[in-house]
Amino acid sequence: MKLDPFYLIVDSAAWIERLVPLGVKLVQLRIKDQDDASLRREIRASKAVCARHSCQLVVNDYWRIAIEEECDFVHLGQEDLESADIGAIRRAGLKLGLSTHDCIELETALFTQPDYIALGPIYPTILKAMKWAPQGLERIAEWRRRVAPVPLVAIGGLNLERLPGVFGHGAQSAAVVTDIIRAADPETRTREWLEATAPWR
Repeated sequence: MKLDPFYLIVDSAAWIERLVPLGVKLVQLRIKDQDDASLRREIRASKAVCARHSCQLVVNDYWRIAIEEECDFVHLGQEDLESADIGAIRRAGLKLGLSTHDCIELETALFTQPDYIALGPIYPTILKAMKWAPQGLERIAEWRRRVAPVPLVAIGGLNLERLPGVFGHGAQSAAVVTDIIRAADPETRTREWLEATAPWR
């Protein structure tokens, strides 16, 4: 499968409603610490926006709800992967993306035959505390050799200036959170990302 090179990650349907209409084609809804009813409302609202704008929605973590809400893509971290029913995810027809941070996690991820693999953090990130050191560009090239032909997503500390190196070393998609949602003008920054990633689309 082919992923859009611009992979937006946000924590609410409100962000999706705000930014997806600008031309975003791949977005992950990553919500933490909400009850099931709230999660379902957020997912349903996000699905509706993405359907109107031909955008691929990826639900982070909540694979059971994603199945029940008839989503078509879920992303799991390594801890979530340990408890997830991969068979149920596959039987429901969902595509699967997985996070990796080291070689052991990569082998675990490849065993599940995911639809894409994410590597991070590529650069230092302020989004959350990380027990892993920044991976760097050479690790992208190594992961690319090991995962091909599975698409590779780079994440962590990415900005527009770092995109040529990320794509040049083999990533097919660049995931971004803080560079957009903490920008003074998120709409303008989103348009800049869309323009910057266009050569790899």
